[in-house]
Amino acid sequence: MAKHSMFINGEWVDSVSGETFQDKNPADGTLFAEVPKANLEDADRALEAAFNARSVWANTDPGERARVLYKASALLLERQKEFADVLIGEGGAMFGKAMFETGYVADLLHTAGEDCRRILGETFPSSHGKIGMTIYRPLGTVVAISPWNFPLLLSCNKVSYALAAGNTVILKPASETPVIGLKIAELFEAAGLPAGVLNVITGPGGLLGDKLIEDPRSDLISFTGETLTGRKIGAKAGENLKKFTLELGGKDPMIILADADVDYAVNAAAFGAFMHQGQICMSVERIIVAESIVEEFAGKLAAKAKTLTVGDPTQPTTIIGPLINDDQIETVHAHVQDAAAKGAAILSGGKYEGRFYEPTVLSGVTRDMRIFKEETFGPVAPIIAVKDEKEALEVANDTEYGLSSGVITNDLQKAVFLAENLESGMVHINDSSLYDDPYCPFGGCKSSGIGREGGRRSMEEMSELKWITIHKGDRQFPF
Repeated sequence: MAKHSMFINGEWVDSVSGETFQDKNPADGTLFAEVPKANLEDADRALEAAFNARSVWANTDPGERARVLYKASALLLERQKEFADVLIGEGGAMFGKAMFETGYVADLLHTAGEDCRRILGETFPSSHGKIGMTIYRPLGTVVAISPWNFPLLLSCNKVSYALAAGNTVILKPASETPVIGLKIAELFEAAGLPAGVLNVITGPGGLLGDKLIEDPRSDLISFTGETLTGRKIGAKAGENLKKFTLELGGKDPMIILADADVDYAVNAAAFGAFMHQGQICMSVERIIVAESIVEEFAGKLAAKAKTLTVGDPTQPTTIIGPLINDDQIETVHAHVQDAAAKGAAILSGGKYEGRFYEPTVLSGVTRDMRIFKEETFGPVAPIIAVKDEKEALEVANDTEYGLSSGVITNDLQKAVFLAENLESGMVHINDSSLYDDPYCPFGGCKSSGIGREGGRRSMEEMSELKWITIHKGDRQFPF
């Protein structure tokens, strides 16, 4: 068990109160780390440090900002196994997921470095003898509140682009995965980031969140997490006229039409539903299948689910690791039991031991079941049969969420019809709903969030657009 400190103003510090909390391994409940429990005074220290550093970092040459991000990327690759071990130990990630996440983030950091020189405005002719132009300037301080399911990726998605745009940052990682947030601070300290530009505080979001949102020294709130909390953060930020981006929950559909290659569709669905135990906002949570192939598809998906290894996430052969906590086990099992009670067939799984829930396939799912409407966030694949693409679209859109979606078909006309009409921020044709790229606009509609992250979109969200005019000659004033 390791004891950690927070990172404020370039220094590793304990909480002002001296209080700590325990960070436990979700696989076996053992103590992984002891971490400072920040209070309002600690939040104030972080805000002051970020505020004092903002002018220096905003006016740092873009090439120097890029150098820091490139260095952080290289250091992460050198320490990839170390970071992966933290993702496994405190987050329950399987070995393959942890290695993917660390590799993806190294690419993300490098991509953000490249974008330091791509904060592009425009020039345009203006009326009355003027030349007009727009430029982007840093907002100031970005508060990044990140979740536990992809804690390195989703934290760095915010931190890297906030830094690239010239902002200072306060990162508040999830209480289930605080150490990976502190490891990010280690990375940037080693990369030469000036003191105060990145600050990481650990502790209860309910206590720290309001302070970070309401304080006039913060300028943008970037939150990824569940929808109820996101609504509260958006409301609080709006009250204080703060910019905010919200990446929230999903009940993501995957549509499989009658012409699909069933074996390919099974592999796509299994990956989309079971990767990281289904604990991803983009996970496939409703599989909508043409009734002419639904029986074949369901049988093959259930057979595949039974082959997936459940157990120790440190082993490279493990596919299904632990759920993050006991509450999540209860939610997942309640959804499965409710579906079974209302007529769904459990073709595989439906059982758990400790925090390890077996990969579960349900057929005959209908709209009156909780698992059709509510976010499950577990390794469960609910199958709904439909007649054609029009019914598939109607079923897919019957949700408050609209994050990501997948469509499997070889019919281009139907694929385009679905892509244009799905109420979803992202549509992946001939793939599952589970896909991301560091330079593409990530985000959803409806109750899945507001704003976009990734590449140029992150830079725009985390900057202030300014209009500048230059008058040619002397302007003639009316008086």
